[in-house]
Amino acid sequence: MNDYLINLKRTDWYPHLRPVLTDEYLDKINEFLNRAYEGPVEVYPPADKIFAAMLYTSLAQTKVIIVGQDPYHEKGQAQGLSFSVPDDFPAPSSLKNIHKEIESDLGQKRQSHDLIPWAKQGVLLLNSVLTVEEHKANSHAGVIWEHFTDSVIQLASAHPTPKVFILWGNFARKKSSLIDTRKDLIIQSAHPSGLSANRGFFGSRPFSRCNDWLESKGREPIDWLK
Repeated sequence: MNDYLINLKRTDWYPHLRPVLTDEYLDKINEFLNRAYEGPVEVYPPADKIFAAMLYTSLAQTKVIIVGQDPYHEKGQAQGLSFSVPDDFPAPSSLKNIHKEIESDLGQKRQSHDLIPWAKQGVLLLNSVLTVEEHKANSHAGVIWEHFTDSVIQLASAHPTPKVFILWGNFARKKSSLIDTRKDLIIQSAHPSGLSANRGFFGSRPFSRCNDWLESKGREPIDWLK
């Protein structure tokens, strides 16, 4: 059996997650990943990118957490980072609308579809479900991942440095109960998808609000244009 958790074990998140996640549960995740990635159906993201959000953004570095739902489900799109696609792919509607709100909020356009520069600055781009079958959105929802990613959110909030949690849409907003609002800021609105962006995402100014709050806590702001 392959160890699909090997990249997770290389992160600084892992020692903190171990006390709250049982050996049995972690074994079940690895068994699930072995079945999924060794099976006949294509699964995304690539196996080495399942835990990319936590590899790019250490717990010690995390300033902002943007919660997505599950990975993009078409070939080549998923990078293991919520809302991000490689630059050689067209921006999905949610990412297009994120870019429109950046321009409205900050007065400048962001050119890249790839959000790795955000991750490297301390933005944890965390999907609640870390894998998906090709062409089948939410196909791994409710199977194994939610306890794991809820634990990541709780751990991020329990960590002593102040953080901003950006929750877009009803799915992400349900995570608010996991966050210590005495220490951390929640910025929430409608989802940036084409179906709901006009219901409160546009005009919500999450990027400037996030940076204003980070600076008020003595933390470096995020360069959202990178």
